[in-house]
Amino acid sequence: MTAKAPSVFFYVQHLLGIGHLARASRVARAMIARGMDVTLVTGGLPVPGFPGPGIPHIALPPIAVADGAFAGLVTASGEPADEAYLEARKNQLLAAYHAAKPDIVMLEAFPFGRRQVRFELLPLIDAVDATQPRPALVTSLRDILQRRSKPGRDEETVALIRRAFDLVLVHGDPSFAALEDSFALADQITDRIAYSGLVCPPAPPSSEESFDVVVSAGGGAAGKHLIAAAVGAARLLPDLPRWCIITGPNLPQPDYDSLGQNLPSNVTLVRFRSDLTSLMTGARLSVSQAGYNTVADILMAGCHALLVPYAVDGETEQTDRAERLERIGRVGVIAEAALSDVSLATAIRHEIARDLPAQALQISVDGAAQSAEILWALAKAKRQG
Repeated sequence: MTAKAPSVFFYVQHLLGIGHLARASRVARAMIARGMDVTLVTGGLPVPGFPGPGIPHIALPPIAVADGAFAGLVTASGEPADEAYLEARKNQLLAAYHAAKPDIVMLEAFPFGRRQVRFELLPLIDAVDATQPRPALVTSLRDILQRRSKPGRDEETVALIRRAFDLVLVHGDPSFAALEDSFALADQITDRIAYSGLVCPPAPPSSEESFDVVVSAGGGAAGKHLIAAAVGAARLLPDLPRWCIITGPNLPQPDYDSLGQNLPSNVTLVRFRSDLTSLMTGARLSVSQAGYNTVADILMAGCHALLVPYAVDGETEQTDRAERLERIGRVGVIAEAALSDVSLATAIRHEIARDLPAQALQISVDGAAQSAEILWALAKAKRQG
């Protein structure tokens, strides 16, 4: 393309964890490396290190959810986000869109997820429809979706995709998890689906530090139970002398302070490590939840792994991902409902002694670069009419 580089207006809203923001940041960086102009619009609580240097960024007034049930939006101070606050957000988002004049608008998860922010995304879609020439509209999805429990919700999603969206960009490998595996009506939007492969970090360098067990809880907002059980398991396994337990930046400070009291001598407790994937390469075992980005880290590190999928309030996505990996022998799994100091210690002992499959798991892991190529081609096609 010899004309102006294609531009992308990329909206991402993280409400509880940081996985959506981490994946979107990797995709945004790959698009910039490809030569595209990117505006990343975020609406969650600030996360140190994200979206990272060199990514043009607009931060809307932040909102989050009060708990894992994803019910009720709150501001950064924990107060309910009232109508005036949300109206100001919507207006700022629409103004940013009109100023950007993008070739592509990409919405992370919506309308398959993030219904909590439809108060501003439906008006944004209306604005896209009213723009001439009209930008392409894309939804950016992880590999496995939360299975719906409310009747009619999937039909509503399909109707909006067919009316308004040009592309459903799935950041996964269909040989591992196809969209129809977690979205029953995928056959009605087949003509709009493209797969990028898993969005993974670069292959990590070896770490200068070596731990027997590295425990991580993603963003940490929903990881207190895992972290507490890990501290207890470390106390029961003194023959594993080196533990690094990473709580995540969003674990409430009182919980972090409580966990830090009377730690076993074999535990190092920290909030965040930017070199987590490197730490995994040298660990005898990684213990974590089963979020998209954590599993991507595990695959790139090639380490032994024990997964404790987040499954509170009917959440199914992490359990689905963990069970797929367990069936092929790549990881061990312990259900969150069965988690305790003793059960975790037992599972850790078993997993460390187990051999990994001799044949490497074949999953496409260059999803960020492939996403950039797919979007570049979409912008080119859109310009050519």
